[in-house]
Amino acid sequence: MNPTTIELIGAVVFATALIHTFSTKFFEHLAHTRPRHAGLWHLLGEVEVVFGFWAFVLVLAMFAVEGKPSAIHYLDTRNFTESLFVFAIMVAAASKPILQAAGWITRTLTRLLPLPSGWAFAFVVLTVVPLMGSFITEPAAMTLAALLLREGLYQHADSTRLKYATLGVLFVNISIGGTLTPYAAPPVLMVASAWGWNLQYMFFNFGDKAALAILINAIGLVAVFHRELRALPNLTRPAEAAPPLLVTLIHLVFLAGIVVFAHHPAVFMGLFMFFLGFTAAYERYQSPLILREGLLVAFFLAGLVVLGGQQQWWLEPLLMKMDETAVFFGATALTAITDNAALTYLGSLVPGLSEGFKYALVAGAVTGGGLTIIANAPNPAGAAILKSQFEDASIHAGGLFLAALLPTCVALTCFKLL
Repeated sequence: MNPTTIELIGAVVFATALIHTFSTKFFEHLAHTRPRHAGLWHLLGEVEVVFGFWAFVLVLAMFAVEGKPSAIHYLDTRNFTESLFVFAIMVAAASKPILQAAGWITRTLTRLLPLPSGWAFAFVVLTVVPLMGSFITEPAAMTLAALLLREGLYQHADSTRLKYATLGVLFVNISIGGTLTPYAAPPVLMVASAWGWNLQYMFFNFGDKAALAILINAIGLVAVFHRELRALPNLTRPAEAAPPLLVTLIHLVFLAGIVVFAHHPAVFMGLFMFFLGFTAAYERYQSPLILREGLLVAFFLAGLVVLGGQQQWWLEPLLMKMDETAVFFGATALTAITDNAALTYLGSLVPGLSEGFKYALVAGAVTGGGLTIIANAPNPAGAAILKSQFEDASIHAGGLFLAALLPTCVALTCFKLL
């Protein structure tokens, strides 16, 4: 390794951002205990702001060390497509007609299961919705699941343990639930084209293992918290009157268009602009769009793109020194401290990798995608929606890690041994 000055600075800034990510609860506490500067503490306590803030620090360092042309060139060569896509899909998927349709499907399946309402609701949301992520994309599935949980289980649950356990299972199941297809999960998207992974390959190499792990995790949660879930009120109560079918279908068409053109920001952002116009024209069928939450998540991912571009000098050699078994466990662990799509992207740049190495890298990356908020691109979306249900409106990094550890081990076992 022969890192440049700016690469060393980038590594230090990245490490600082990681420490900041795990310290957001401390800043939220300061906001309550030191109200004079509460606004600043709240800002620094927003997980979605952390990487954008430190990316700004890195860019300032680039201007100072390498000059304006180099800093501008670096920003111009970053790919922010994923950040824009997550913003568009998160807002569109969380629109009222889409949520009402998803809620209807969830309630229908919940009623069909011969189980107490709380058991059936938790099981359906934590299995069916993550698997839907393989078709509507993981960011959309995360948004739907988080909103359904917020209005259902989280609104009525008093147990902090149950809330964290549900969050851990949700994050892990979403991370592996998008692997049935080659276009839905960000870490798969990064390599599918380069490695020729089509629908058939993904379904038969990843799909069955992911589905089994998702079922085990959901059943395990229901079994451990059966008393708390049984005590919840009826979560299958009818929702408010549905909008006209045509309005719902138009929303679904916009959602499908954004998914189909996920790699072409000029197209999907254009569709998103038309979508915003449609929601404004038929405002009576809408609820407020989650534009703030979507922008915060996009800001987070854009900051990760800027910071992540300076980590290749140490991350790639570390990854390439491992054999297939080591890369599987190593990718799972490294995913906890960096976005899993970044890991697989670096792997796609290395020629001559064996099929076993490729599988181990991607399987490890998706397996560890629930351990932290930064581990998987959709996680900040789920955190932004659900954090208001936790103490101090903040998700504790240690609590999430512990909650996701057992579901991660289940996924690890399924991907490694089956």
